[in-house]
Order: sequence, then C-alpha cells, then structure tokens
Amino acid sequence: MRRFLAFALLLAAPAFAHATPLDGTWRVDLTTDPAKPYTQPMQLTLNADGTVTGSFYQSTIEAGRWKESRGRLCASFRTTDGVGPYHTAVCLTGDTATGQTWAEHRNFLFNWNAVRAPTTEAAPTP
Repeated sequence: MRRFLAFALLLAAPAFAHATPLDGTWRVDLTTDPAKPYTQPMQLTLNADGTVTGSFYQSTIEAGRWKESRGRLCASFRTTDGVGPYHTAVCLTGDTATGQTWAEHRNFLFNWNAVRAPTTEAAPTP
C-alpha cells in the first residue's frame, strides 16, 4: 500500500509543478461607468504543454497559448459570442492581471484589469 501511495504521489507531482500564478479564477473589471461597477469571471488553466483552457465572460476558451518570457507571464486565447471571435491577451502584473480583448466584428478593443476572485467565488461553467 505504501508503494502504491508513493507512486501515486510521484505521478501527481508534475501537475503541481506546472501550476502558474495566472492559474485560477479572476474577477475582470469591465466597468465603463464608475457609478456602475461591472465584472465578469475568468478562469484560466495554463497547461504544461503551453496551451490555455478555461473560460472568460461565460464563454469557453476555444484555443489559447501561454508563455513566460522577458520577465512576464502572459496568455492569449480566443473565445466567441456565437457571432465572431474575441481575442484576449493577459499578463500577470504583480498580484493583478492586466489584459485587453479585441472583437473585430464588434469594432472594439477593451483594456481591463482583474483581481483574483475569492476562493468561495467559482467561475460558472459555460
């Protein structure tokens, strides 16, 4: 039994070794009017193979990549609203995430910031 437990821990160790500070659930501030705060959840998993999975603005991430380089940890991914693609880029900036989302079909580029969501707040499943 001890051998099995030790073997199981060895197999699980690489999964923890690949966790990044950008993994997890974030609260993205999309407020355009300070009198009307507006946030949406973003859940990111940065996989060991360089891919990104999760969700943003209640849409599943369809494709994404991440990289740590030049002193920055960043990810880019694509979601959709069913009409066209949304391209998002996000970088870790201290304890916050700084990003932007571009939707060509809606003719906008939106800069945003995010803070880590409380552990009791989970991102909804799209």
